[in-house]
Amino acid sequence: MKIKPTMKRIIILLGVIVSLTAARIVFGQGTEGVITYETKINMHRRLPPERAQMKAMIPEFRTTKQQLFFKTAESLYKPLIEDEEEETSASGGGGVRMVMRTPNNEIYLDQNSSRLVSKQEFFGKDYLIEDSVKMAPWKFGTETKVIQGYECKQAYYTDESQSNQKQEITAWYTDKLRPFLGPDRFNTLPGAVLAVDINNAERIIVAIKMEMRELKKNELKMPTSGTKTTRAEFRKMVDEQMKKMGGSGGMIIRN
Repeated sequence: MKIKPTMKRIIILLGVIVSLTAARIVFGQGTEGVITYETKINMHRRLPPERAQMKAMIPEFRTTKQQLFFKTAESLYKPLIEDEEEETSASGGGGVRMVMRTPNNEIYLDQNSSRLVSKQEFFGKDYLIEDSVKMAPWKFGTETKVIQGYECKQAYYTDESQSNQKQEITAWYTDKLRPFLGPDRFNTLPGAVLAVDINNAERIIVAIKMEMRELKKNELKMPTSGTKTTRAEFRKMVDEQMKKMGGSGGMIIRN
């Protein structure tokens, strides 16, 4: 039987509608929105043994918030700046205070081109680093947990990319949202990463708010400002500066 052109167009249109509907079912409530994460870092565990005396000067835990803006094939991870500075006074007096502020770092990912662009702030200067997405050697566990109403599956691997230390990474992701989506660089799983545990609670990232909505203008755009450099050059510069500072990282000691 010969199908008329009008009928062909109707069949094609129905096929497109069915495909879009199926995509929404697979990826949950759409493919656009904002996920807010909370990151909790154990500051004392990060101190090397020779800097143990600094435990009296800083709180054991530091908590910050970040947001992940995403569309069908793009995402942008950036800090949610609520307070410009967080200050803690040293115990025992002496008039010394320590100031900790959140660097204005951003990570942009274009899934279609596997392009990763990072803006890294260091000592008040912005650096722009362009990479390609590198697949982590994930292994898949059998445990599950519910995060923000989504059933999440377990994945893990050992990160040995940094020469000075290795990290044990455990992530929890849901396949009800689009794949290759997650906080920081944890974005190479077949779903959206809603929680990450690094080194058994040395650093924990967990989603605390989900907003499936159309993004506003300029909420998601690739960072373009900063001095261009490579990942290796940036790490070398940071390592050298940390050695000069005695490993105090992003903390500034003021008298």
